[in-house]
Amino acid sequence: MTERIVVVGFGPVAARLIDALLPAVRGGIAHLTVIGEESEAAYNRVLVADLGVGRTTQAALALADAAALVADGVDVRLGVRVRRVDRARQQVVLTDGTTPGYDRLVFATGSRPVIPNLTGLNPDPAAPVLPPGVTALRDLRDASVLRSAVAGGKRVVVLGGGVLGLETALAAAEEGATVTVVHNGPHPLARNIDRGGGAVLAASLRTCGVRVAGNARSVGVEHHAPDGGFSALLLDDGSAIDGELLVLSCGVRPRTELAEGCGLSIGAGILVDHKLRAHHEPHIFAIGDCAEVRCPDPECAECRTARGPSGLVGPGWRQAEWLGDYLTLLASGAEAEAEALPALPAERPGVIVLKARGMNLAAAGDVAADPWDVEALTAGAVNGRAPRQVAQWADPEHGRYVKMITRAGVLEGLVAVGMPRAAAELVQLFERGDELPADRSLLLRLDGPDQAVVAAADPERTVCRCAGVSGTAIAAAASGGCGTVAEVSASTRAGTGCGGCHDDIKALIEKHYQVAVAYRPGCLSRLPRKDSAAGPRTGGCVPHAGRGARCPGGRVPRRLRRP
Repeated sequence: MTERIVVVGFGPVAARLIDALLPAVRGGIAHLTVIGEESEAAYNRVLVADLGVGRTTQAALALADAAALVADGVDVRLGVRVRRVDRARQQVVLTDGTTPGYDRLVFATGSRPVIPNLTGLNPDPAAPVLPPGVTALRDLRDASVLRSAVAGGKRVVVLGGGVLGLETALAAAEEGATVTVVHNGPHPLARNIDRGGGAVLAASLRTCGVRVAGNARSVGVEHHAPDGGFSALLLDDGSAIDGELLVLSCGVRPRTELAEGCGLSIGAGILVDHKLRAHHEPHIFAIGDCAEVRCPDPECAECRTARGPSGLVGPGWRQAEWLGDYLTLLASGAEAEAEALPALPAERPGVIVLKARGMNLAAAGDVAADPWDVEALTAGAVNGRAPRQVAQWADPEHGRYVKMITRAGVLEGLVAVGMPRAAAELVQLFERGDELPADRSLLLRLDGPDQAVVAAADPERTVCRCAGVSGTAIAAAASGGCGTVAEVSASTRAGTGCGGCHDDIKALIEKHYQVAVAYRPGCLSRLPRKDSAAGPRTGGCVPHAGRGARCPGGRVPRRLRRP
């Protein structure tokens, strides 16, 4: 019998699950129904701010093609919501009156922005309707609001000092907007970096044209604009920060109301076991921002320290790919093989990356301990386990700061501001669990003036952490004809998440073509020696078969395009 699979939600994580299930749909062993609340198919929400400042297009954000999915046999329903889930009848009741049935139901409902409770801003948390001039920058409509403000040279106030808030502020400032970041903490990214790194980050933000109002508690919103829109953010000390657009970046909260309404167990998110199954309901699953992996077994040591949904797209994609394999095996009748699948490995602490023109920041792990904080450094040093060590270096004048926290030489936490090469090396060491060099200063020298050309990094390193794509895979895509970041993304999925690896992908493409266009003696063909639509500056033919006219030297030159 054909397995009926219903996916509630059509965001980036759901799109990845649908891709994994397509072979089963085409093979006729599964009938897939996808229910999306928005009128658009899945798109990359992480890059909505880039769309809002005009750096990318809506087409570039697209992660799914609804028409193509329908042609493949997927039942795609856009612009419709699920009213409730009827577990007894195994049906979902939709706002259009239909009731699709399911054998397997997957919640991929994601999260919703946290709307602070401020005077003059008190929307219904279940379905927030924000006043004019206020946006949470969550969807395409929010992006158009930001785009209009930036293009009109309006003053933008960003409430929240997290990664998304800072990236939005930096992007808007780079495009010429007047931007102020307001946060209630000692420094931006207070949950991710230490005081030293935070001080250098705040100074770097000001250098990039972003005003920073720290330790500021917001209490209200004024609406004195001519159209009744936002005019100022009120603080508890009686001051006000004037502006014409307020961007709320106060975090997100998992969307669990549907699951809670049908009686599923809820914690921070929908509680699922290590096979992503809802507690005591083997026919229902949850993935992505709405899912909290915490199995019912009280003896599970891994789940005792679980922290809830990560809020990152990478872990959600890995869950989607695993669940796609699992559901495909179930649909094909291979239940024993499905149950024998290794459980999804636990996610390591995420790496925070913040990039902008003139700024680079990376942070990961626990960075609270200071070099002479004996109590913090010896915490956990039991049963022969080594104490932690801290190496720290600061150059506030030039906006540079590095902190490395190690145990037995292996990184447990890191902060790097204004040190892009050192940051890349530290992140690689952290993700692999490799030991640092005994002389930590070697890492600092990577960003020195005598290191303009750095030795080639490990080609197997992970370039795109969201999609788990290595440098080798990207180089192979370039060798196969991909000449732009967009083409590499379409081929490998690298760069389709947070977008922080776009510069690294571009560098790998350029490196490939710099080798490829080396002049071959005896060849009579010469590519243009200037930048043009045909590609980067080159001096010879491409020694590969590929697209383009046949070269007189007997090879087919590949037409290069600017990455």
